[in-house]
Amino acid sequence: MRAIIIDDEPDAVELLTIRLSQKCPQIEVVAACTSSIKGVAAIIEHQPDVVFLDIEMPQMNGFQVLEAVEGIPFALVFVTAYDKFALKAFRYSALDYLLKPIDSNELMQAIHKIEKQKQTSKEQVSHLRSQFSNTAKTFPDKIALPYQNGVAFVNLSEILYCESDDNYTKFYISEGQFYLVTKSLKEIQELLEERGFLRVHRQFLINLNHIKKFVKGEGAYVIMTNGVSIPVSRLNKDRLAEYFGWL
Repeated sequence: MRAIIIDDEPDAVELLTIRLSQKCPQIEVVAACTSSIKGVAAIIEHQPDVVFLDIEMPQMNGFQVLEAVEGIPFALVFVTAYDKFALKAFRYSALDYLLKPIDSNELMQAIHKIEKQKQTSKEQVSHLRSQFSNTAKTFPDKIALPYQNGVAFVNLSEILYCESDDNYTKFYISEGQFYLVTKSLKEIQELLEERGFLRVHRQFLINLNHIKKFVKGEGAYVIMTNGVSIPVSRLNKDRLAEYFGWL
């Protein structure tokens, strides 16, 4: 796979190039650019398989770079300094990112995902950009779900519950369908629990707005608006009752 790195920090470019050569021999860096303008030219010239791109750069930011090369297909990994909002924005858009300084294990995980995904969708980037342009920095009511046939954009209000399936998660939607997403339930929990979702069982994360009935007792469970019964563990029974003020 041919890669291009675009970052205005020379040290970051050098470190990522070294990490790729050491840990990901299947990746050939065909251009390493510390200028966004040169990065655009490199993408047009080399037609890479993957681009490692910083967002905040002088001259052109990362989104402007992507606009300039629209129509050229490649997988995309953003490289960013730590920022809590930015990281969640990437996750809501199902886009890969690497934190500076680059960690070798995280880099290898990103490359593994790229080899499966192959190409980043225009809709994912648009979804991410809309969040970065939101000055209030509030998260959207829609989440990107990468599944076998592409990426689905689903309103949080339409998600009934999520079910763990090993390292995957099944999203059950109010319209009756479900999506199998390549993320663990723990990752999904970190993303959605502050948005009205609660982990009530090791296997289930539910949308609290879709609870129809809560049956307490030794074998506690909830009945969702689609009629499905979901067990509530002893540990989480009190959390659920407390949320609704039932204690």
